[in-house]
Amino acid sequence: MKNNRRSFLRNVAIGGIGVAAAPTLLFTGGTANAAETAAAKSLKQQKSKSGRAYNSAYSAEFNNRIAFPIGGIGAGMIALEGTGAISHASVRHNPEMFLEPAMFAAISIKGHKEGARVVEGMVPEWKKFGARDSGLGGTGGATWGLPRFERAVFNARFPFGEIALEDGNFPVKATVKGWSPFIPNDEDNASLPVGALEYTFTNTGSKTEEYLFSYNSRNFMWQPDTRNYITGIDNGFILAAEGTTNDPQKQGEFAIFTDAGNAIVNHCWFRGGWFDGLTMIWNTIQDAEPKKVAPVDKDAPGASLFVPFSLKPGQQRTIRVMMSWYVPNTKLRMGIVNPDDQARIDKDPSLQYHRPWYSSKFKTVQEVAKYWENSYSDLYKKTRLFTDTFYDSSLPDEVTEAVAANLTILKSPTVMRQYDGRFWCWEGCGDTWGSCHGSCTHVWNYAQAVSHLFPALERSLRQTEFNESQNAEGHQMFRSNLPITPVKHDFHAAADGQLGGIMKVYREWRISGDNAWLKTMYPKVKQSFDFCSKTWDPKGKGIVEEPHHNTYDIEFWGPTGFATSFYLGAAQALVAMGKAVNADVRKYEALLAKGRTYIENELYDGEYFVQKIQWKDLQAPDPTKAQSFHTQYTPEALEVLQKEGPKYQYGTGCLSDGVMGAWMSRVCGLKDPFDSQKIKSHLVAVHKYNYKPDLREHANPQRPTFAIGEDGGLLLCSWPKGGMLSLPFVYSNEVWTGIEYQVASHLMLVGEVEKGLDIVRACRDRYDGRVRNPFNEYECGHWYARALSSYAMLEALTGARYDAVDKTLHIDSQVGDFNSFLSTNTGFGTVTLKNGKASLKVVHGTIPVKKVMLAGKPVRLS
Repeated sequence: MKNNRRSFLRNVAIGGIGVAAAPTLLFTGGTANAAETAAAKSLKQQKSKSGRAYNSAYSAEFNNRIAFPIGGIGAGMIALEGTGAISHASVRHNPEMFLEPAMFAAISIKGHKEGARVVEGMVPEWKKFGARDSGLGGTGGATWGLPRFERAVFNARFPFGEIALEDGNFPVKATVKGWSPFIPNDEDNASLPVGALEYTFTNTGSKTEEYLFSYNSRNFMWQPDTRNYITGIDNGFILAAEGTTNDPQKQGEFAIFTDAGNAIVNHCWFRGGWFDGLTMIWNTIQDAEPKKVAPVDKDAPGASLFVPFSLKPGQQRTIRVMMSWYVPNTKLRMGIVNPDDQARIDKDPSLQYHRPWYSSKFKTVQEVAKYWENSYSDLYKKTRLFTDTFYDSSLPDEVTEAVAANLTILKSPTVMRQYDGRFWCWEGCGDTWGSCHGSCTHVWNYAQAVSHLFPALERSLRQTEFNESQNAEGHQMFRSNLPITPVKHDFHAAADGQLGGIMKVYREWRISGDNAWLKTMYPKVKQSFDFCSKTWDPKGKGIVEEPHHNTYDIEFWGPTGFATSFYLGAAQALVAMGKAVNADVRKYEALLAKGRTYIENELYDGEYFVQKIQWKDLQAPDPTKAQSFHTQYTPEALEVLQKEGPKYQYGTGCLSDGVMGAWMSRVCGLKDPFDSQKIKSHLVAVHKYNYKPDLREHANPQRPTFAIGEDGGLLLCSWPKGGMLSLPFVYSNEVWTGIEYQVASHLMLVGEVEKGLDIVRACRDRYDGRVRNPFNEYECGHWYARALSSYAMLEALTGARYDAVDKTLHIDSQVGDFNSFLSTNTGFGTVTLKNGKASLKVVHGTIPVKKVMLAGKPVRLS
């Protein structure tokens, strides 16, 4: 389905928001044919197997489990549910997946019997059972019995979520728009602890009416054994708890305020027992008679702000509710400090516990609120520009939906920024804990979004990996400490994580164009690669054969296509970087050549790449004595060892990640590190054997809820030619969305677009809002980072990539004509290929293009 791409039309960006191109440069050539155009359109217009159109609104049964994050990178979040409710209130640097803070908006019509509604849709059926929702205390369930709108429809245009509300018995239509700033290359404004809800009301009746809008909340910032209070802010209130000398982390403020100048604030709900506070504030709402109540010293149960207004028939009014929060201290730290550095670290207060980046920029919640209020219009405009540009796309709707849905990970508690601004991440979010600490290299390998959208944050991960997390021998701990400090080296390096990091240094160099940065990084990168060779390839074969820890939390014994593909990709990257800094790379070139020969001839079974299980004649100790994670050798396991080899291998299996190092090479801007046709054959085999439209006949004794029963999905591994082990590697029977997108994008890169889309559709069909939240693809935790591999599909389908080192724009479409988003280190915009002519429209910043490569061929611009 390739297009004739010999022509190129370039609009030269000159910088600034929405600045149009000035000169136009033309290279004439052929045009796309009608069949290619029709094929591209048919790809875009697919529906899920349940009938919902991809990238469309969620209504009825599909608006059941939606929770859409609002917040900043590393700042915490609240979630806007598909009904308009607020949940997942995680602003204390810890996930709180079931915290519904009893925050709600309400609208009442003065003089109308039954004229009040919570500005939300009906409570979903799944919430209606359980003791946690009894309503006593601070749970959100306390508000569920209040009248609501009959119908709610949710539409996502990241980072905006919008809900349309209607009720046949209530003469008002309402919309709720929730958002928080997200502007590529502006990581600081994208990291603000803020959010906004814009409520728009339309009078659908036949006469002018008087209305009362209110926003109400319990003090969900409450902490035990300290002063809890609610204080004032212009046109709003602040929910607060005071820190103490021993527990400074209890300090927390959450401000709620409006731009409406006539707001009336009740800073203290009725104090009493049972349900008194909520009952009395609902009486006020129903009567549409707001009462101004001053703050009290402590123990106010909740607060409300009121905005009275009137509307003529058909008239609208929008009321903006802004939120900001401030929790400057934590008792959070992860990992073990290198003993040699402990004394120095003990003397530095900033390295004792995690403190969020925003606490270095703002001293109080009032400062945050003022900045948010003053910057609101500008940040809205720039964020809307990103959204409009991103969604101005002709790519398949399921791809756009998948990429955008997983960008919400960057607003979840999965990601953090410490006091100095450096990026640090969990793998995902447990219900009330961070899941798997340390910006885990073998998980974050998959994530491709941050490097393009916020390159400075991604480079900070490389700084940590190759400095604080790497010792003088080149050994990297794949989990970094929080606060970021030198780690204790007391476990295996992860082969895929450490080798992947080398390729990512190459990627960051090409994205940033910073040759000086490369020169500072190269010695550490070389040191890292030399450690990998010494540890996993001591015989210099060009393969990874010694036992190697990896993303499946076990060690593979013997040569694997999986790890060797990483090794060759890393060698290729090292050679390219070495040449750029005038280093002697001849021995690495020789190693790369040896490894290519081995993987193509010894690990390729004629259809896909496999593992040669080996546990004898290695430098590593016996598997029963080797350090491992949860790999115990009981008497029964010893019998398995003698018959089949070490536990948790894949042998002759078809591993979905089997050539992932080749994928990493491509998405990092390198060529295939070994035979391209054999890589493609492996990927086609993965689709053939591991993609299952229905899992009812599939046995999974591991973690089945990722995909189960009638769900479709891509298995991590299968054994179509026999040889399945008694105890294959853990997780082998599971379905992980991050691997699904990795394989799907790799299939797209090699021209197998429809096969890639099969996998994407199966994934998004599972996350269609009926059973699972469309904006929370979970694995070992909610908002799991691996799913950010989805971003790679943008480049996979279009070949659109900007190289800042030589200022080259690459285009290599797999879908004929296209319109697609492009983000670089200095700007973002739209790349278009139409009728054989390509154009670049930069809408923010600059993208200085000196050269264009169409399908690998240079084009002269005149």
